[in-house]
Amino acid sequence: MFDILMYLFENYIHSEAEVMVDHDVLTDELTRAGFHQDEIYKALSWLEKLANLQNTDAYNFLTKRPQQSVRIYTSQETTFLDTECRGFLMFLENVNVLDFATREMVIDRVLELDTKDFNIDDLKWVVLMVLFNVPGKESAYSQMEDLIFDECEGPLH
Repeated sequence: MFDILMYLFENYIHSEAEVMVDHDVLTDELTRAGFHQDEIYKALSWLEKLANLQNTDAYNFLTKRPQQSVRIYTSQETTFLDTECRGFLMFLENVNVLDFATREMVIDRVLELDTKDFNIDDLKWVVLMVLFNVPGKESAYSQMEDLIFDECEGPLH
């Protein structure tokens, strides 16, 4: 499923191509690209749930929270998000790429992925997908793109 999400993001969203809204046409294209039908439906459902997260009471509550709290991860969350991933999420909060609400959206979407081999590179793509889909987060999306795609030249110190 994650491969399909990456395919869609790279071919439609990230490339700024016109995004198709007809599920049948999109499903046919993904099938021709070699993806299995059940995985296609899971990926499309994942994207729909991402879009719907902004309309939940939990999202509205999180956008109004004070900015001073610490996130404690559940055992299920630590199964998917190792120490490196959790540290990266904290870093993104500290540099204001993520706020409470978008962080929770990222965690929610990670837990819905049907994969056993989730790593920090996958997390970066999930963060990009979430930020792209949240209105008003264009600057954060741009910062995240810079973090992923800009390669540092010379020594880091």
